[in-house]
Amino acid sequence: MEVQERILDTAFSLFRQYGTRSITMDDIATRMGISKKTLYAHFVDKDDMVVHAIRRYLEIIQEEERTIISKADNAIEELFEIMNMMDEKLRNMNPVIMLDLQKFHSRAFLVFQEYRNSSLRTTIRTNLERGIREGLYRKDLDVNILTQFRIASAMVCFQPEVFPMEGYDMGKVQRVLLEHFLYGVSSAEGFRLIEKYRQQQLSLNK
Repeated sequence: MEVQERILDTAFSLFRQYGTRSITMDDIATRMGISKKTLYAHFVDKDDMVVHAIRRYLEIIQEEERTIISKADNAIEELFEIMNMMDEKLRNMNPVIMLDLQKFHSRAFLVFQEYRNSSLRTTIRTNLERGIREGLYRKDLDVNILTQFRIASAMVCFQPEVFPMEGYDMGKVQRVLLEHFLYGVSSAEGFRLIEKYRQQQLSLNK
């Protein structure tokens, strides 16, 4: 299992930088210093590897989200910590990877769709409901509509015609969009807390 995970981590580091289409099994074997035979001992073919690599990447994200949610003092701190985590996970990622999944790896794209429509939707909706309960988000929010809106805005950074890699970093795009969303749903009390967390982050980044 350890060998398989190292293969998946190496493969995904290449996929996220160049997309899946331009990376071959030879490229992955060369990067790891192993034979293609070793790769095929763990995966049926490249498509099978892509499926497992995407699934592993999303499982890591979900596990980190669960840890953040369990430790966060409130809904706004939860989103700030998720922003930090996603900034790291998406930094320097080539948005072409999503187009490659759609065109050439339907099973892997289905894995991503399942994550988007289940885990991501639940995380967003639960955060909105938590923020309303805590008085940090406005009580008049339509949770259903805003959940769908947030999912859609989270996906826009994967559209290279909107945010080409040459001019934008996916992590920063996600941070700006999520911060914009957060300001829009916050109550007056929540707004003050956002400013507090933003100033704390600015101090840490100096």
